[in-house]
Formats: sequence, C-alpha cells, structure tokens
Amino acid sequence: MEPSETPECYATALRKASRRLTVLYDDALEPAGLRSTQYAILRQLAHGEGLTINELARALVLDRSGAGHSLRPLERDGLIRLEKSAADRRSVLVTLTDEGRRRYERATPLWRSAQHQVATALGAPVADGLRTQLLDIAQDDRLTTP
Repeated sequence: MEPSETPECYATALRKASRRLTVLYDDALEPAGLRSTQYAILRQLAHGEGLTINELARALVLDRSGAGHSLRPLERDGLIRLEKSAADRRSVLVTLTDEGRRRYERATPLWRSAQHQVATALGAPVADGLRTQLLDIAQDDRLTTP
C-alpha cells in the first residue's frame, strides 16, 4: 500500500498514541505531583550539572520558547533554578534544586511502573523497538521543514 492510501496520517496516529501514553504516565506520576512532561525535564537534568535552556530544548526536541514555557511551573515550585551562565551571560543555565532531585527520585519508581505497564501491554520487544523507532524519528533531520 502506498503511503497516500493509508487510512490515517502518520502524525495523527502518533498523536493519538501519544495522548493515550501521556494519560498513563501522568496518572502514574500524579502521586509525586508531576506530569510526564515535567518528569522528562527533571530526568534530563538529573544526569548532569545542568543545561542551558537551548541545550535542554534540543535534548527534548522542543523549540526554545516551548522549553521556557515548560520550565516556569518547575521554577515556581522550586524544583529547578534558572540562572545566567557564567560562561555566556546570554545563556540561562537550568539546574535541579535539592527539592527537584527529591521529587525526581520520588517519581522514578512511579515512572518505572508506567514503563512496565507499557512493556507488558505491548510486549517488551515491541515496546523497545517502538521506542527506538520513535527516537530515530525524533532525531531524523530529513523530517524537518526546509
């Protein structure tokens, strides 16, 4: 079957699946007071000394303004700190606070439970293959507008 003959566009199918998984992860992370998007940010920051907003946006495949919008509630809640970079005063460095690290650590077993639920529902090989394919798509420069 040619791609033009498929019953639904790839982006729509992906968004539907994304919404379903987002609800699953949001529900799982609720006891830690986080949404899946917030957990993804904390997870990215937990494995280093901090990132600039631009670096974080690239890592999460967001535009800079979208990343900034996502950071505001985390800063308001005292989970991250935003400060001018010492190396480049034009850059803003994002780091986890102690409370952010505690919240991340509290949320991680909840996240693992959601991961396990997905792997069980789809089968681990299918779930792992799907994640690999989606990450490949996220990094594929052929799929950007010129």
